[in-house]
Amino acid sequence: EPRVPVPGHGTGLSHHRPSMARQGTGAMLASGGLGFPPQNLARVVVWEWLNEHGRWRPYSAAVCHHIENVLKEDARGSVVLGQVDVQLAPYIIDLQSMHQFRQDTGTMRPVRRNFYDPSSAPGKGIVWEWENDNNSWTPYDMDICITIQNAYEKQHPWLDLSSLGFCYLIYFSSMSQMNRQTQRKRRLRRRMDLAYPLTMGSIPKSQSWPVGTSTGTPCSCPQCLLVNSTRAASNAILASQRRKLYPGAVRQSSTFAGAALWPAGTGTSAVAGGTAKGEGLRVPGGAFTPSQSVPGGAPLPGLNNLNQPGTQRGAGLGARATVPPGVPALPVKNLNGTGPVHPALAGMTGILMCAAGLPVCLTRAPKPILHPPPVSKSDIKPVPGINGICRKTKKKHLKKSKAPEDVVRRYIQKVKNPPDEDCTICMERLVTSSGYEGVLSHRGIKPELVGKLGKCGHMYHLLCLLAMYNNGNKDGSLQCPTCKAIYGEKTGTQPPGKMEFHLIPHSLPGYTDSKTIRIVYDIPTGIQGPEHPNPGKKFTARGFPRHCYLPDNEKGRKVLKLLIVAWDRRLIFTIGTSNTTGESDTVVWNEIHHKTEFGSNLTGHGYPDPNYLDNVLAELMAQGVSEANLKD
Repeated sequence: EPRVPVPGHGTGLSHHRPSMARQGTGAMLASGGLGFPPQNLARVVVWEWLNEHGRWRPYSAAVCHHIENVLKEDARGSVVLGQVDVQLAPYIIDLQSMHQFRQDTGTMRPVRRNFYDPSSAPGKGIVWEWENDNNSWTPYDMDICITIQNAYEKQHPWLDLSSLGFCYLIYFSSMSQMNRQTQRKRRLRRRMDLAYPLTMGSIPKSQSWPVGTSTGTPCSCPQCLLVNSTRAASNAILASQRRKLYPGAVRQSSTFAGAALWPAGTGTSAVAGGTAKGEGLRVPGGAFTPSQSVPGGAPLPGLNNLNQPGTQRGAGLGARATVPPGVPALPVKNLNGTGPVHPALAGMTGILMCAAGLPVCLTRAPKPILHPPPVSKSDIKPVPGINGICRKTKKKHLKKSKAPEDVVRRYIQKVKNPPDEDCTICMERLVTSSGYEGVLSHRGIKPELVGKLGKCGHMYHLLCLLAMYNNGNKDGSLQCPTCKAIYGEKTGTQPPGKMEFHLIPHSLPGYTDSKTIRIVYDIPTGIQGPEHPNPGKKFTARGFPRHCYLPDNEKGRKVLKLLIVAWDRRLIFTIGTSNTTGESDTVVWNEIHHKTEFGSNLTGHGYPDPNYLDNVLAELMAQGVSEANLKD
């Protein structure tokens, strides 16, 4: 699911009791938030999804336009988000159940359709963002964005966000956000984007989740929220199937009647599922009353949020309820296959169990531990036996380029009587002329000439080897297309950047007796050079700086030395298409695997992994980087 960090230091959400405004002309918000536009005027539509912190995060304006266009054609259809944003390729929104579904993990999240005044920030295409720890920009929640813009337009010098539940001060003169508890400051910015879509007509009455009559208070723990969401999806699916099977059937009660999530008296509130529009499913075990609001005025997200007005916030998800005995838990496995139940299977199982009125609880997959505990500068030490702590690469080092035919002749021996077999470059027989005859011609190299590579002995037409060299990096090296043996010093197309390495006083899982070598790669965005796929075009560099980890032992230090050699030869990264996001013209890894997960191995890129050091040594060898290079 799309994950957006919350503003502030660390990953938690800082809450603060509203305090008195400081002396001055700044803005102190009154409780109650923003008002709604008149019922019959145009409103700006913003689609939002519920994140793991219980906060509604807005989709971009372009995505919202796409959703609205699909909604006009088929209000019960699905929206493929990847059609408008390649980074959202795994996600689909089901408009009938109002849920976002991630296809590769099976994760479902509630979505809602929210309305704002056309004169507010989304109506003008104004986005306020804060700078996160990765030096990239994260948009604020929509109600906060609108509040900041209102204060900005009124020329307030500062803004206190306490009454919205955030202990932050916004300073417009320095364009910064300050945490009132830690005094930490972050940059913020205001940028123009596409305006969000407009819609006309009256705002439908808001609806929230049905609440059990036995207690009157729904449980808002993440597990129960997920169960409720799954029930809502199952209701919509069953209702849809019933319409197809019995098109002339009389509509039933609009209230879903199902068994409580668990009986009253267990110390946890009983919760029912959501309502399917105009139709319901009755299961023995107790009925529930129509929709009621959650205490505090914030409805729990659910099926009937298609036309949810205003800026109401989702219920807090801080308190986790204890799963009582007898409620089965379906642990969602990680992508590397470590868990007992596949996430998509768990989601489908949850739908079926909920449809039958059976309680179920989908447990969250554990989060990877990507970074070590904070380390002070005094605890960061150089790696023993390694000179320096940083390597920088600039633009491609231009060597005295040798003529391509001279490079080819350097590594081959002419074969007078070649065997009657295929040249694996042009797929013509070696006893005939090269397939590049007439396409490529070089003085002194005839199309029928055949050569044998010195170390591996594989044979090719000389003209074919010349064509292969001209199509590559032209760095004075050759690589056998059959066995990948490298002749000369292979270099890559890594863009300019910086590699730092040092020792930190923490241990990796599986290496408890060793400290840790931390490598930090940093590559900025730039313009592609002549050696890249699209010379002159801009390339992006996502996720930098990237932190990688090695154990501080003899083999780990050897790997680091070889990685430094690979970095100097521009072999660590290249420019291409990301396998993760599908984005082209971006910086990607180049076949030398790194461990980017410090304290776990949930993604497959962490520890413990007893074979990793040997595997990466083999990958370095395949790039022509071996222990022999360390003696130079």
